[in-house]
Amino acid sequence: MLTLFTVPKPFAGHIDVIQRNAIGSWRKLDPACEIILCGNETGTGEVADLFAATWLADIACNEYGTPLLDSVFERVHAAASHQTLCYVNADIILLRDFVEAVGRIEFPDFLVVGQRWDLDLTEPWEFETSDWEERLRRHVSDQGILHPATGSDYFVFPRDSNLWRLPPFAVGRPVWDNWLIHRARELGVPVVDITPVVTVVHQ
Repeated sequence: MLTLFTVPKPFAGHIDVIQRNAIGSWRKLDPACEIILCGNETGTGEVADLFAATWLADIACNEYGTPLLDSVFERVHAAASHQTLCYVNADIILLRDFVEAVGRIEFPDFLVVGQRWDLDLTEPWEFETSDWEERLRRHVSDQGILHPATGSDYFVFPRDSNLWRLPPFAVGRPVWDNWLIHRARELGVPVVDITPVVTVVHQ
């Protein structure tokens, strides 16, 4: 069982569309995943209600009002219902192969990462049709571009791993993702690249 957590941007304009697409895809995963939305940006509470997600509004911020990832990870670590946690960016669509791949990890401690497929989506995706995932896969095959391995949009790790303990990195700033991978290597934690077996879509 998997807990997905994220820090959305304000739900407005194009960002509103792609973030609802992302969270809508998470709600379709099977087995069902717990979803936690962190932060107090515009619309977060309403979207949490819409998708039956948990809302953690009280996240520490820096002097510019940017949420801090150590606070996010600490709050989620305490609140999560499941033993496997996944931090994922709020514009990322996940498909059923994601849960299947994570479920096959047999290490007691691990960090799962991977590349994403960049895809230009400007409209709400229709999730209520039985073929929504097949249509999306065809769209990625036709128009998607595999992003170089220079940025990570999701991290999966066990709840009892020490990887949830972060310095006060600000959300959306560079390098923290590379730091987390380096930290896993430093601790001797296996880093598992699931790129070959999943289609992760960055809108």
